[in-house]
Amino acid sequence: MGAGAVLIGFASGNLSHWWLLGAALLIQLRLVCNLMDGMVAIEGGKKSATGDLYNEVPDRIADVAILAGCGFCASVQPWGMHLGWLAAALAVMTAYIRMQGAVLTDKHDFRGPMAKPHRMALVTVTCIFGMLMPELFDWFFGALALMVAREIITAWRRLSGISSILKGRS
Repeated sequence: MGAGAVLIGFASGNLSHWWLLGAALLIQLRLVCNLMDGMVAIEGGKKSATGDLYNEVPDRIADVAILAGCGFCASVQPWGMHLGWLAAALAVMTAYIRMQGAVLTDKHDFRGPMAKPHRMALVTVTCIFGMLMPELFDWFFGALALMVAREIITAWRRLSGISSILKGRS
């Protein structure tokens, strides 16, 4: 789960930019494993009462670790580290809004433009560009700035969608 974040952290120390390629691959592997886990649970009839809990908590830990790691890579810019932590906090917030909406409406709202797959795709592409052009750690700062802006839009869209459903019920 956190191996991709660890590799991003190693890359931020300029040990080797090959760490970024490893991080990109591990982030994608994490998404594939998460997808397969969900498919087995739902399609295979193995969904459990605690499945959502044990699916969500590791995802949020990974979000925070990976996005904070990106902040370390962006720390060559003023506020780069802060941007990483803000992106991490907003990732948790968008997931919280989705889960709260699921509790209130009985359906998950996965809309973006910066849901988990979008965040991880952006981080993966940023890692690859960071590996290919290591002199430009600004890639991480720009990616995090874009991510934060789009996470705010995602949170707003989810809140308005959930609010509309709830207002329609009253």
